[in-house]
Parts: sequence; structure tokens; C-alpha cells
Amino acid sequence: MTEGTQLIRGLEGVVAAETELCDLDGTNGRLAYRGYDIDDLARKATFEEVAYLLWMGELPTRSQLDRFMAELAAARPIPGDLVKAYALMPKQTDPMRVLQASVAILGMHDPDTTDNSHAANLRKAMRLTSQFATAICAHHRVRNGQEPVPPSKDLTLAANFLYMLTGKKPSDVTTKAFDASLILYAEHELNASTFTTRVIAATLSDMHSAVAGGVGAIKGTLHGGAGEAVMNTLLEIGTLDNVDGFVDKAFAAKRRFMGMGHRVYTAGDPRAAILKGMAEAACRETGQALWYDLAVKLHTKVSATKKLIPNVDFYSAPLFYSIGIPVDLFTPVIATSRIAGWTANLLEQYDDNRLIRPRADYKGPGRKPFVPVDKR
Repeated sequence: MTEGTQLIRGLEGVVAAETELCDLDGTNGRLAYRGYDIDDLARKATFEEVAYLLWMGELPTRSQLDRFMAELAAARPIPGDLVKAYALMPKQTDPMRVLQASVAILGMHDPDTTDNSHAANLRKAMRLTSQFATAICAHHRVRNGQEPVPPSKDLTLAANFLYMLTGKKPSDVTTKAFDASLILYAEHELNASTFTTRVIAATLSDMHSAVAGGVGAIKGTLHGGAGEAVMNTLLEIGTLDNVDGFVDKAFAAKRRFMGMGHRVYTAGDPRAAILKGMAEAACRETGQALWYDLAVKLHTKVSATKKLIPNVDFYSAPLFYSIGIPVDLFTPVIATSRIAGWTANLLEQYDDNRLIRPRADYKGPGRKPFVPVDKR
């Protein structure tokens, strides 16, 4: 590279896009979607209202919301060929890998696949948001030798997900906690997976291809996979008496605690504070308060030792686990939420596109003369 541009590892602090979607103030620990504080949205709105807000620019009226929810419900079924494909996949396959394949197959069946107009992309955003939940739950049941539960048209997305997963309609407390968690994960500016989707879309590839890339990015333990790692840590600790000794040994071994700390938030992740209370309510209602109590004690010990602050993934782990979500579905659940934010970002990207093409700072050897193979 000859332009003399400064190398910024991890693009930390680099502004790569303008957006009207997410206002993230890491210094003061604040987060808002299109001007609405995340605390108000998580406690007072529904995931469907937030998806509408992200895509349309404002919260819906009652009539707009009713119509929107009917459209989302109608888009829930997935192609029969996709369900058949699940039966052919190895049972031990990572659900995130299955989800990535599912997005590709859904793209093969979508009537708007290659149409990158705003209207077509909005239709695809709605279908993908509804189909993600159906696909994840259908695969989970198929891999366990069960028939998929057809989606209900009468339940919210959050309640419907839990219904399709278990075959039982969830309680109001469980549904509200899960719905709030979906809202909290729905959008988060240019995180790794959202940036990935925008890079792919910037080439004028289609929305399904961009979303498949986002699924691959959020799969990692430094991104969406952190919640799964948190729950595995809680399961490893097992009892409250083990917390102090576990943390001391972990720090001595220089082990990393997932779900602690954040690249952007220096004053604390506001989503974690909201989820903490909802995780407590869900864990106590389901008789699994141990996991919440373990998380609190682990949080206290780690924070006192290293001053690390929990992020959103820390308290989502006991919440998800207590309401019956298998650990390896934690990241797919986050993707079920983030699809709303991904597609909102993609709508922005397609509407004002420029190819995203950064440079690399070359550190290899200088120019060398080529030597024919027989003379080397």
C-alpha cells in the first residue's frame, strides 16, 4: 500500500457507514433504535413493533401493527424441501451451519431472490424474519426424531418460536422475557455480522447471500456464540460453592470469560442490565433459579477481581436455558432476532450503495526476479 494510510487493527473506531437505525453511545452506556431508548422498547414494545420500526422508520399504529403481524404470520411456513433436507443432514451438525444452509435454500425458493429493489428487499426481509424461527425449530425437532410443529398464525413471533420448539404454548412471563431478549438483540450498529452483510450487499449480491454471510459471522464465540460459552461455563461450575475456586483457577490459567466486557461499551452494556431482571423472573418461574444465582455470583466475583462488566450475552444464557432452549440453539436464537437488524441495514446499504473495499498494508518481501523452475 502506497497511500500511507494508518493501519487500524480490527477497524476499531473506524466509521464505515452512515445509519439512521442504531444510536450506540458506548461511553455513557446508552442504546437506541431510531431514537427510541432500548429500555423503553424492551419493556413496553414487542419484537414485531421493533422490526416495523427498523424497516419502516417509525413505530406502527394499531392498524398498521395488526396488518404487519398478519403478514409476518403468513410468511412463517418454510418449503417442504427444506424440511426434507434436514433429515439428510448429520444429526450432530452445528445448528448454525444448518441455519446458514437453510438461508441458501430459502433463497432458492424466494420469488424475489435476484430483485434488489427496495420493495422486493422489504418483502424478503419479512419472509426471512418469519422463516428463521420456523427453520430453526423444524431442524431441531427433526434432528431429535420428532415431527416439526407447524407455525401458529395466532401467536407472536416470540411465543410461536417457543411453541414450535416444544409443542407447548409458553406462559406470559416466559413469552415476555423471550420477546424482550429478541428486542435487545435485534440491532447493534456495525457489529461483525452486520458489517459482513453490508460488505456482501455492497457487491450487489442478493439479500439471502448477504444474510448467509451474517450467519457465518455471528457463529463465532467472540460474537453471537458468547452466550453459549457462558452457559457452558455455568454448567461447568455447577454449584454456588464452586464459583470462587473456579474463578481463581480460571484467572491463574489465563482463561477468558465470555460474556464479560465489550469493545464499544465502556460504561456497561445497557442490554445486560435489562436482561438481568428478566432472567431472574424467568429462572424463578421455571424453578431454575440456580442458573441465575450462579450467574450473579460469577459476575460479582469476576468484576471484583478484574473489573469486567457483563455484556448482553451473559444474562441471556441463564434466561434461554431456563425456558427450555438447548445450549446449541442460543446463537440461532440471537440470529432469529438479529435478522431484523441485518435486513434493516441491508435496506440502507442497497438504497445508497458503495462498494466496501478497504486496503491492506503489505509487509512481505520486496520485488523479486522470477526464476524458472529448472533453475531454482
